[in-house]
Amino acid sequence: MPDTRRLRLPRLSIRSLPGLLAALLLPFGLLTPAAAAASPPDATAAADPVRIMPLGDSITGSPGCWRALLWNRLQDAGHTGIDFVGTLPPQGCGIAHDGDNEGHGGELVTNVASQGLLPARLAATRPDIVVMHFGTNDVWSNIAPDRILAAYDTLLAQMRESNPDIRVLVAQLIPMNPATCAACAQRVVDLNARIPAWAAGAHTSRSPVVVVDQWTGFDTAIDTYDGVHPDASGDEKIAARWFPALAAQLGSTPGDPGDPGDPTLTCTASFRSVSVWQGGYQAEVTVRNTSAAPVRGWTVTLRPADGARVTQVWNGALKSAADGTATVADAGWNGALAPGASTAFGLIATTTAGPAAPAATADCAATPAS
Repeated sequence: MPDTRRLRLPRLSIRSLPGLLAALLLPFGLLTPAAAAASPPDATAAADPVRIMPLGDSITGSPGCWRALLWNRLQDAGHTGIDFVGTLPPQGCGIAHDGDNEGHGGELVTNVASQGLLPARLAATRPDIVVMHFGTNDVWSNIAPDRILAAYDTLLAQMRESNPDIRVLVAQLIPMNPATCAACAQRVVDLNARIPAWAAGAHTSRSPVVVVDQWTGFDTAIDTYDGVHPDASGDEKIAARWFPALAAQLGSTPGDPGDPGDPTLTCTASFRSVSVWQGGYQAEVTVRNTSAAPVRGWTVTLRPADGARVTQVWNGALKSAADGTATVADAGWNGALAPGASTAFGLIATTTAGPAAPAATADCAATPAS
């Protein structure tokens, strides 16, 4: 099959024309001494683009039209210094975009890890950021979450060997409910429940790992055409979830949220008791972005009832005040939330109250996406 990828040619600015003419005239001895002198570097030359690899299976690559929507959303927000990379060419969609990708239909992440397929792809594309939605075929094949996460470990190690500063956005998979796999829906839930803890353990300040919740709010009945692969509405949702997390990695640019006149950012925090025992309880707090713009972080102020004290938090960073008020900030990897998106953190509290159901008031403050 012929290679249909676009050939990227360097742009020649008008300033570069004298040097180009000099090179053409050199064989004919027509250079003056002044023209022969080396020209200083062009200080206006653009920096190298940030290279972003969409990595996964057919949901990413065949045709993976969410990539086209994401590319154009980033461009519209002012993130023009980017280059989507991959050894696969564009695969349709009918929307102008940079379609290079690493979405191989039918691949299992466990096979890519065990067969050592990723290093050559990394060497050919040299990504700075990897956007990974990978594991759907493994779930379909009834491969245990432990093996899938072990494959994630292998791939992450290979990414960091290729680029020690690589940044990885890893998805909690979109739901799946194919007619031929009744158990697949729960298997996705089981894997997704493990991904945040995996990411927290893999995250480093030099090479961050950020979880992006692609599962919440995605409905296989209306957002897929076969219970697995996204349709047009599914593509819109996937692109919308990737955008704030990826934009946060790219930094501030003109047109990003945070400019004067942007909408007020709001979020909510809802408290739910999970289990109760004598002297304490476990609870969960769900944080939801209720504004029309993405946020890059959140802080919840929690005031437990009946004198309870929060002693432990996971998927968040805890600060406790003398009066029992607990302040919980996002853990970094779960801070970026698209409009309508949610995440959750868990907690343990001690209490001297009786068997009454635990309760707390919770207020949320959002941080603009940068």
